[in-house]
Amino acid sequence: MDVTRYEVPGLAQPVEILVDRWGVPHLYAASRTDLFLAQGFNAARERLFQLDLWRRRGLGLLSEVFGERYVEHDRAARLFLYRGDMAEEWAAYGPGTEEMARSFVAGINAYVAHARAADSLPPEFTALGHTPAYWHHSDLARIRTHGLFYNLREEVARARTLRDFGPEVEELRKAREPEGHRLRVPEGLDLEVIPDDVLRVYDLATTPPWAAQAPPRQGLDGSNNWVLAPSRTATGRPLLANDPHRAITLPSLRYLAHLSAPGLDVIGAGEPALPGVSIGHNGHIAFGLTIFPIDQEDLCVYRTDPEDPHSYAYGDGWERMTCVTEQIPVRDAEPVEARLWFTRHGPLVREHPERQAAFAVRAAWLGPGMAPYLGSASYMGAESPDAFTAAMRRWGAPGENQVYAAPDGTIGWRPAGRVPRRRGWDGTLPVPGDGRYEWDGFLDADELPAERDPDQGWFATANQLNLPDAYPHHERPVTHDWYAPFRYQRCAEALAARHDWTVEDCVRLQTDYVSLPARRVLPLLSGLKSADPRVRRGLALLHGWDGELRADSAAAALFEVWFRRHLRPALLRRALRDLVPEARLEDALARVLPVESDSGDPRVELRLLAAPGTDGERGELLTATLGEAVGAVAGLLGEDPDGWSWGALHRADPRHPVAPLLAHQGVAEAPDWCTLDPLPRGGSGDTVGAAAYLPDFRQSAGASFRMVVDVGAWDNSLAMNSPGQSGDPRSPHYADLYEAWAADGAFPLVYSRSRVEQETTHRLVLEPQAD
Repeated sequence: MDVTRYEVPGLAQPVEILVDRWGVPHLYAASRTDLFLAQGFNAARERLFQLDLWRRRGLGLLSEVFGERYVEHDRAARLFLYRGDMAEEWAAYGPGTEEMARSFVAGINAYVAHARAADSLPPEFTALGHTPAYWHHSDLARIRTHGLFYNLREEVARARTLRDFGPEVEELRKAREPEGHRLRVPEGLDLEVIPDDVLRVYDLATTPPWAAQAPPRQGLDGSNNWVLAPSRTATGRPLLANDPHRAITLPSLRYLAHLSAPGLDVIGAGEPALPGVSIGHNGHIAFGLTIFPIDQEDLCVYRTDPEDPHSYAYGDGWERMTCVTEQIPVRDAEPVEARLWFTRHGPLVREHPERQAAFAVRAAWLGPGMAPYLGSASYMGAESPDAFTAAMRRWGAPGENQVYAAPDGTIGWRPAGRVPRRRGWDGTLPVPGDGRYEWDGFLDADELPAERDPDQGWFATANQLNLPDAYPHHERPVTHDWYAPFRYQRCAEALAARHDWTVEDCVRLQTDYVSLPARRVLPLLSGLKSADPRVRRGLALLHGWDGELRADSAAAALFEVWFRRHLRPALLRRALRDLVPEARLEDALARVLPVESDSGDPRVELRLLAAPGTDGERGELLTATLGEAVGAVAGLLGEDPDGWSWGALHRADPRHPVAPLLAHQGVAEAPDWCTLDPLPRGGSGDTVGAAAYLPDFRQSAGASFRMVVDVGAWDNSLAMNSPGQSGDPRSPHYADLYEAWAADGAFPLVYSRSRVEQETTHRLVLEPQAD
């Protein structure tokens, strides 16, 4: 077996890292301090460029190495850094978090020093012509823009639609829940003063500049998780499954690791730039998360002083904004001075002096203890369900549905995250920043529901509205921008039907491609006829189809093209004809059509299809658009439907950020390792096996990481992390899991020392630096 040794400054005793054949490192240390230092060292060994890019983007230091093109991005990122008291920040996470961060960053810096001295930097740095920087442990807490946040974009989109077209058109743009929610424009809010580009700076801060065709965050970033009680499983042991849905990237967003030291033995996945793990198990309890989309943001609209655009009306007078001046270093140029303005509510993102207006973002996630996912430090070592749920009380951002399971058979669900207490308003629209719409602190954790050992023997979440029917939304609003319920409904349908679930069955459900929206639409085609041969061909292809979006399915290809590109716009256009003048019809349609790279949320369209009306009119719309779709698919895949398949259109094609970064430097040809061969994919954004896609059908989001835990028989657990564990193109684990992932496979997530040693292919020893 290969053995690699490193001398690592800061270690007190040696640390052993056993890398299994799937690339998962198992770290064994004599203390937590050494363990997290070794985790940082190993994370940098595997993901150094990814870590360095994460830090530079978050701190606003891209221009330092990539040039003046990125100055605006850097300025935007700096607006959204945590700028509060660091002692209060660290205390918010609980004991030991700052020490863990210090150790982790010391490990990163030790590897940076080693790679620089040994001239062994990963090839990304050579291609782009810079070297990795050293970190400060506060970087982990100050950077905030990598999280998943809600609902600023929705409230601005809603305000723009209300302003331009009115409330009836807004009802066609996006579904709100619970049903029957009525929009109320906050008193004092003038929708006319909100410019269309009011969130440009916010978008610069929260979207990677190399992510071409970047889709909106909500809708893209969902997840599934569930827990099964012993009564529901074949073995009598609980099962826990989790598959977070994020952008499909090269390398993967997440990294699997096993961290073992006295008092801690945890395995699972986290973001490689952060210590610990956020999804996994520790031999006492298993845990997994999905987004619980708490509305933690508001756009504050200010009336500014005509004599001073940086003073705004607040209460009975004028309040002056605060200015922070910073120097942004720029490669091959002089530093650029950035003036950053802040109101009492948060960073100023747009000035509109012509209308005596200004706009700032109030975000809960800019407060102490809100660095995304850093809060997992407080729960990953919990040894009981009660200890786990108690630790979750500290969780700040993003909002999460945490499910958990213990070997004694206990299963449960607890939503976590700070919910702003809005009294008399609900956060669905921007608000005046004059003091009338302040948060009254946050809801106490016990004001949110939770579940322990449900009678049905299972619990699942998929970002859907999962608050009880009796929940007081008016008094304690969480959000009205919940995700579509179809992934959850499919999970519930499957989980409730059986009492013999296995780990392998859970993997199959994680990769299930049944489209419940398709199953709702297909019966509407029954009995329809047409003289058009294209329509007849389409009806024949969809007749008897089971609604499963398999990669090899011709019907799936037709349905997706038909519903997304033909039926949806036709339905919305028909609904708009009664609401807007003909001259404004296409503008209104553009406003309400979902971005194609979003999850595809079809709630509005399904409501329109189910609305009372003449069946003849609906039938004509269905057949006309189906004929168009048949012609469109023929243009994409050929005239013969026998040669059609969904996977021929819909494919995984992950791309490395180095390629667009080089293109921005004028380098047209990127290294071979910047792309992987495209592979066919099933599913869509509406299926449990989530696979949202871009306008060119390339998969944009889904579960690159999956995990199913056999609670109590830990070695039976399964996982997947595509395209591979390593981010270093030189590593054998750079893309070794890609094909298995695309084929919906999984590998053993071994845990016991004996099983780990059986699967080990490479051994690393980190030794204290010699005196």
